[in-house]
Amino acid sequence: MSCVLARPVSELRSPSNPLIRDVRRAVTRSAATKKGLWVAESLRLFDEALASRLKVDTVVAAARRRREVEARLRGHGDVTLSIVDDNLFARIASTETSQGVLALVEPPQCDLDELFKGVPLVVALDAIQDPGNVGTIVRTAEAFGATGIVLLKGTARAANPKTLRASAGSLFRLPHIEGLEPEELIDEIKKRGLCCFAASSRAERPLSHARLERGCVIVLGSEAHGVRPALRDAAEDLRIPTRAVESLNVSAAAAVVLYEASRRRSASGESRNDRGMR
Repeated sequence: MSCVLARPVSELRSPSNPLIRDVRRAVTRSAATKKGLWVAESLRLFDEALASRLKVDTVVAAARRRREVEARLRGHGDVTLSIVDDNLFARIASTETSQGVLALVEPPQCDLDELFKGVPLVVALDAIQDPGNVGTIVRTAEAFGATGIVLLKGTARAANPKTLRASAGSLFRLPHIEGLEPEELIDEIKKRGLCCFAASSRAERPLSHARLERGCVIVLGSEAHGVRPALRDAAEDLRIPTRAVESLNVSAAAAVVLYEASRRRSASGESRNDRGMR
C-alpha cells in the first residue's frame, strides 16, 4: 500500500507573521528575502520556477487561488504552501493587480568559469537601472542564444521583482553574475582572449562589421550615460544604422545586436552550448 506524504501547508492571518514581514520587506526594498530567496510573483513565474532546476522553497498564495495552486504543486511535495487572506496578500504584493501567487525561489549559482566557457556570447549591462529594461534584455538574450549575462555594479538587481517579471523566467535559466566592477570584467575579457563590443550611437564601425561569431562580450550602457569610459576604452564601438532617429531604446538595441549575433553564429556553426546553472 503506497503512502502519500501530506504537503506542508500553513494558513497565515497576521501581517506581523515573520514570513509575511520578510516578503513585504523584500518587495519594498526590491531585494531578496533575509534567506536570500527571490520573490517571483505571478502565475507565469510560479510555473517557470517549478519547471526550472531551481529549488522553490515556499509558495505564498491568496485564499482564492488555493485549489489552483495545490493542483499545480502536484509532484512537488517538498514545497511549503502558505495560504493568506486575499486582503493580506494584496498588502505584500508588488503589483496593484496581483494574480495572488508568489514563489520564494533559491537563486541560481554561477561562477566566472561557467559564464565564459566554450565560445561565449555574454551580454554585460552597465549601470542600467530600470529593472524592466534589464529583465527584457535578459529575456531577449536567452531568445537569441546568449550564453550568459553580467549585471555590472549599478545595474538593477536580478532579485528585483520587476526584473524577474520582465525576464519572464529567463533569469531562472540563463547563467548570470552580478555586482562586478567594470575593471573586473575587463580583466576577465583580457585573460580569456575574448572580443568586447560596446553599442554606441556615435560609433563609426557599423554592426555588420563586428566579428560576433567569435567568443565575445557585448556591453550595453544606460540610455542617459552610455557605457562607462573604462569599458568603452577596452571595447570596439558598434553602431546600429538607423534612419530618422538618433538612437534606440537600450532594450531595442539589445534585440538588434543579439539577433545579428545569433544569425552570424548560426551561419558559422557556433551556437549556444547546452548549459544550465547549478
